[in-house]
Amino acid sequence: MAKGSLPKHVGFIPDGNRRWAVGRGLTKDQGYRFGVDPGLVLFDMCRKLGIPEISIYGFTQDNTKRPSPQIQEFRAACVSFAQEVASRGAALLVVGHDRSPLFPDELRCFRTREGSGTKVNLLINYDWEWDLAGLKEGGIRSEEVSRLDLIVRWGGGRRLSGFLPVQSVYADFYVVDDYWPDFKPHHFDQALNWFKKQDQTLGG
Repeated sequence: MAKGSLPKHVGFIPDGNRRWAVGRGLTKDQGYRFGVDPGLVLFDMCRKLGIPEISIYGFTQDNTKRPSPQIQEFRAACVSFAQEVASRGAALLVVGHDRSPLFPDELRCFRTREGSGTKVNLLINYDWEWDLAGLKEGGIRSEEVSRLDLIVRWGGGRRLSGFLPVQSVYADFYVVDDYWPDFKPHHFDQALNWFKKQDQTLGG
């Protein structure tokens, strides 16, 4: 991929919902509901730009160790987002451990990709060890997800947190210090402008 081109596949780690909520005098669980609309704006941006595939971290198996009110809220937020992007024509695939009561029943129909628009891979109850354990059965469990070109993380964290380790092997990593509910379109514009300056030689 030459300099100056758009990424074909972008991953998003929308972090900072709880810190955002606490900073506004809300309970931690209330922060998740404010992450849905930014996700929809970002999806529409990618669709208009012609980026063919995006992956979004919904919640991980480790996240399900949090208090019950938080689990209920982030599950509900993920379901709301998934159903809305599907209604907007996304080709939605939900990737995650679905043999669990914490996997939302409403999303089981998306365990195979549905739709024909922009590919959206939503990681729900995801765990990297669960993903790689599929190799014992012939292939990783996220094998329908292509290699990532760019990963953008909100909330200031400088780590992958187990996000699609195989697909992330050559991805460029851009960090936004603002919390996810404070998303602004220029965050992604800046990430794309930064990406265009990177040398995409993939080690060659």
